[in-house]
Amino acid sequence: MPPNIGDESRAREAAATPREAVGSPSYALGQLTWEEVAAAIRRDPRLIIPAGALEQHGPHLPLATNTLIAARVARDLSDQLRILLAPPLEYGATVPTNRRFAGAATLRRKTLHRVINDLLESWEEQGVREFVIITAHRYTPHLDALLMAFTSEASVRVIDLYGIEVADLLEGPAEAQHAGEVETSLVLYLYPDQVRTDRITDWPLAPKLVRKYVRGRLTTPPGGWTGVIGTPSVASAETGRRIYERLLDTIRAALAGGNP
Repeated sequence: MPPNIGDESRAREAAATPREAVGSPSYALGQLTWEEVAAAIRRDPRLIIPAGALEQHGPHLPLATNTLIAARVARDLSDQLRILLAPPLEYGATVPTNRRFAGAATLRRKTLHRVINDLLESWEEQGVREFVIITAHRYTPHLDALLMAFTSEASVRVIDLYGIEVADLLEGPAEAQHAGEVETSLVLYLYPDQVRTDRITDWPLAPKLVRKYVRGRLTTPPGGWTGVIGTPSVASAETGRRIYERLLDTIRAALAGGNP
């Protein structure tokens, strides 16, 4: 008996459906075949892109803290909403002061802008119609490079995780932070083995210096400064859990139709 054409078509579609990989999300683009990606785009033409940075986070957090946080949020959203997930972009535009710390590296704003444009162009040609860029790095040139991303037809959402209000969840003051309570709590919750708890130190940087730092005008770090702004000593995994759930809930609502 000749094969049923409809059955063959359904079998090919099933074979191309993204599968659950051991220890990884079902829709991690880099772990799928091109046929599986094409099938996923036909089902849902959205793509989540985590955008991080490589910069100092004091003596207690890893250089990739921004990337680790953005990638975990993106991965969990991909799992829960069954949306394709791009590999994380691990380099961003960072504050010039951070280059004084070993290992930190940065892209210029225009370089990051070109990189993100080239990536979006590739995926747009393949049928992606909405890009969701998730970043955990709040530096104006970095955000500008992402926000100015250009596409022909697809829409682009840039979700700044640190723009989501979490002050009511903190134990310490809701002040300008870098490697402070928020980031330290998140890493304690998500990647506890990555926190050097014995090296946590507070550094409430003077407001004037904070303003210069975030504007990229603090060319020389203050004497003895380890890169911390705020009070990471009050951080906890429990606070990190509450913050993380707030982030996920807020973004899920945004992707369902609200504003990020």
